[in-house]
Amino acid sequence: MPSYIGAIDQGTTSTRFIIFDRSGRIISAAQQEHEQIYPHPGWVEHDPLEIWRRTQAVIAEALAKRELRASDLAAIGIANQRETTILWDRRTGDPVANAIVWQDARVAPDAAEFAKSGGADRFRAKTGLPLATYFSGLKIRWILEHVPGVRERAEAGDVLFGTVDSYLAWLLTGGPSGGVHSTDVTNASRTQLMNLATLAWDPEILDAFGIPRAMLPRIASSSEIHGVVRLPELAGVPLAGMLGDQQAALLGQTCFRPGEAKNTYGTGCFLLMNTGEQAVGSRHGLLTTVAYRLGSAAAHYALEGSVAIAGALVQWLRDNLGLIGSSTEVETLARSVKDNGGVYFVPAFSGLFAPYWKNDARGVVVGLTRYANKGHLARAALEATAYQTREVIEAIEQDSGIPLNVLRVDGGMVANGLLMQFQADIAGRPVVRPAIQETTALGAAFAAGLAAGFFKDLDDLRSQWQEDQSWTPRLDLASRERLYAQWKKAVTRSFDWVEV
Repeated sequence: MPSYIGAIDQGTTSTRFIIFDRSGRIISAAQQEHEQIYPHPGWVEHDPLEIWRRTQAVIAEALAKRELRASDLAAIGIANQRETTILWDRRTGDPVANAIVWQDARVAPDAAEFAKSGGADRFRAKTGLPLATYFSGLKIRWILEHVPGVRERAEAGDVLFGTVDSYLAWLLTGGPSGGVHSTDVTNASRTQLMNLATLAWDPEILDAFGIPRAMLPRIASSSEIHGVVRLPELAGVPLAGMLGDQQAALLGQTCFRPGEAKNTYGTGCFLLMNTGEQAVGSRHGLLTTVAYRLGSAAAHYALEGSVAIAGALVQWLRDNLGLIGSSTEVETLARSVKDNGGVYFVPAFSGLFAPYWKNDARGVVVGLTRYANKGHLARAALEATAYQTREVIEAIEQDSGIPLNVLRVDGGMVANGLLMQFQADIAGRPVVRPAIQETTALGAAFAAGLAAGFFKDLDDLRSQWQEDQSWTPRLDLASRERLYAQWKKAVTRSFDWVEV
């Protein structure tokens, strides 16, 4: 019997392939970044073919590091950046345009136009989502409307749509030569085209957006055998798990019970709470989404608070301002000052997501004086992630009626001790980091392993979770509330900046 399970973690800035053993321990891993393309202000694109090349490369590299073969893996899973939209030619596999990334704000006028009839919550009852630039549906529509000839080809069945999971699955299983065109319920729930009750594409919304049904993938479970990989390095290995990255992290953190939650600090910041088999509508600016569906069991749902810019702000300090040479240097720079010096950074680069959903907001830095220096700017950038997380925590508690007594955290930024301590301070509750911090890839591996019989059941998975480190609040209540009040004031300064 194979000893290992693999996971592709295709994120906003990089692609990884991680191989786990039966206890969830990492055996081998490889990672490569891909280019971020900014054609216009507010636009963000990726080259799908570059992502495919990076995926092939990291698979080969991770296997070679430990001299592993396809026969050593029981199955693989995919976790992916979710709403990012790819349209490609069914016959050749060539993209018809660059991928429109989830952060991209070009469809803001379309969202506003659709909201004129029924408001921003026009489709929320069916999809759990407001009209916003975030989701895939309007991005598909934009490509159909703006790339010559694509609509006609799509209506003829010659152009396919997929989020990144679907695109990679199609290529991995043969591409133009019989590739499987499928997605899972978690990714489908982020398109704004799937009905949460039926777990099927909604004809009314497809008609409203003008999206041909023929271009959409089959909606499958998060944990089932979608097909068999035909890539030489993994030939014959089942593709048995697919989840959006944040739902994968929820699975990797073993948040299987209603009320259990995790927060992932990556390019953006995403807090999900499992609400069980009941889809809970939000009244406080959150999203209702599918958490996962394992095999033929009932789907579990989640409340989600989505923050667009977290780790991406640190990258911006590195790439756009040159304040740091690498992302890890931000903590040292932020520790060079004792506090934020009165500086607040609201990173609404592509509008504000939860709990505000303001497409017309843009980033602001406020509180600047001659006293402020680059250390204060670095500290304000880190603190912005913690403040945004507190806003989401408060909204989730209000919507669910369940107190979030402990915050389980994961993602690249949780290595930053200064941020984790400030998160505990400003949220007023303990923050706990797991021993295995690659929870997104681990969740995809869990889903694939369950479908392939590599893992027994959820109890088997839950037994693997262990704590690595925790942080408890040190800040007094008066200071916490004073800082938070200033943050809330700063956020209002970002509103209504662009005409939508």
